[in-house]
Amino acid sequence: MDLGIRGRVAMVAAGSKGLGRATALALAAEGCAVSICGRGTEALASAKADLEALGVPALTVVADVASAEDLARWHQATEAALGAIDILVTNTGGPKAAVFADLSEDDWAAGVESTLMNVVRLSRLVLPGMRARHWGRIVHITSLVAKQPLPLLTISSTLRAGLSGLTRTLATETARDGVTVNALLPGHVMTDRQTHLAQVKSAADGLTVDEHLARTAAAIPVGRIGNPEEVGAVIAFLCSGQAAYITGQSLLVDGGLVQGTF
Repeated sequence: MDLGIRGRVAMVAAGSKGLGRATALALAAEGCAVSICGRGTEALASAKADLEALGVPALTVVADVASAEDLARWHQATEAALGAIDILVTNTGGPKAAVFADLSEDDWAAGVESTLMNVVRLSRLVLPGMRARHWGRIVHITSLVAKQPLPLLTISSTLRAGLSGLTRTLATETARDGVTVNALLPGHVMTDRQTHLAQVKSAADGLTVDEHLARTAAAIPVGRIGNPEEVGAVIAFLCSGQAAYITGQSLLVDGGLVQGTF
């Protein structure tokens, strides 16, 4: 299916690995010019090679999503190299994993900067242009904990739920301008973050990492942990011309794990 976004310019935060990289590649496969940021030069170079192999312009910028200055620099570099931004996918590694009693005020502050404020800042950078041109797509990669909080993911559960609220309010504010805003809530997907959490949880439960991952997979109705490409494909659809009537949604991609009706 042609998603109708060939030639569009996309920014994908933290796009050198994991869900960000899978999303960047899915958009590139649809003909988008793609700009990604990340903190590691080696991973960025590898991702850029994969993007350019799909025959599209690609830009990589070393940037930390927790830095307002880095995000502004990335946005400016993208517009200078590729043109006005049509698609924004926000993304970040999760904040510190710990129960409430083990979290300091600095942990909370760091989580707000890396998980919430990067979304606010990037949205503020791209929305004026999108609204002026009457076309735009914004997708926030968050987590299933926005709908089903987990004790070990205290900061993430708190902030991801807040991002669902921001998604809804921004969607309402910008809908008449041809801009859609949605959140994508992945479940258990095999990324570096999934491996890290498995290490933390398996140590606490007295299991090996493989035993913990097997237990995790068994609890998912589809019977397996997801792969990043499955998430990237859904995000590419949400960014498409065909998805123009979908906005303000927090969409689970979790293999059926969260059992809530809404």
